Order: sequence, then structure tokens, then C-alpha cells
Amino acid sequence: MGWKIVGGPPEGVTKAVFITAPHTSFVDFYIGRLYCWSKRIPIKVFIKKEAFNWYSGWLLKAVGGIPIDRSQPGNRVDISARMIRERDHIFLTITPEGTRKRVEVWKRGFYYIAQKADVPIILSFLDYGKKEVGIGPVLNVTGDIQKDFKTIEDFYRGMQGKHPEMFNLYEPENSN
Repeated sequence: MGWKIVGGPPEGVTKAVFITAPHTSFVDFYIGRLYCWSKRIPIKVFIKKEAFNWYSGWLLKAVGGIPIDRSQPGNRVDISARMIRERDHIFLTITPEGTRKRVEVWKRGFYYIAQKADVPIILSFLDYGKKEVGIGPVLNVTGDIQKDFKTIEDFYRGMQGKHPEMFNLYEPENSN
């Protein structure tokens, strides 16, 4: 497909929250999943429960999908952090944009999940401009969300999604 694979799973890390950006197309999932298969990274990803129907549910589970009911109240951060703490090996992949549409505010749940689970955040990417997919740095959560988000934003700056107009970096102004 002409994509260059960059980086691989960090040595010695068995549990982490993967964030992936830019996320502007449904194709991103497939490219990212192929990358993870090539590197033997056993990722898990939340997918809206409506996608798990009689003909696609088995496939979504086979590629690491975990159904999530977005209409149900509940603390998904606590549930996700507990799920990570209870396993010996897990890489939970989250798109901080939360959607393929352009957003002005990135969701911060991934940060709080990593913080509560006491695991690092691994910055993964799909850069359509360079046609590169891979893993960047590992970020150990400091608790200083401003500082950590600046590191995240600096890493993704200049990357291009399949639909560049849909990708927006976000540095939180009020993180409390």
C-alpha cells in the first residue's frame, strides 16, 4: 500500500494506553490494525456497540474490538482503568479526538485512564502526508496535564490526516 512502518512496541512495556492521531477516516482503523498485526501488538479498542451486529460482531471482536454503550451512564475512565489493572498485558487504543469529524477540543479520558491505571501513554500515528504509520514516544503521565498535553501536541504537530481539514490539535486551557 506504500506506507512506511516507523517504530515498534517499546521494550518492556506490557500495558499502556495507546493514543492514535490524526483520526479523520474510517480507513485509519484498518491501517493501524495492519501495523499492529505486523508488530504483534495485541491492541484493544472501544467501538460503539451498534457496530457489533450479527454479521460484523465476530470480526470486530477478533480485531480487538470491545463494545461500548455510549448511551449508558457510568464512569468509563474508572471502568477502563480497572480493565487495564486487571490484565498482565493490554494496550488500549483510544483516539483523543473521539470522532473522525473535526473537533476543537480533544477528549481527555485517555489521560485520566492512564493516570488511574498507572500506565504510560504511547503516542501512535498515521501521517498521510508522509505515508507513515507507527509508534512515537512513550509518555509517562506526570499529573501536570498542561505539560503533558504540550508534549502530545508537539509530537502530532505537522502530521496530516487523510482529510487534513478534519485534524485539529488541542492544548487544554483549563484542565482542572
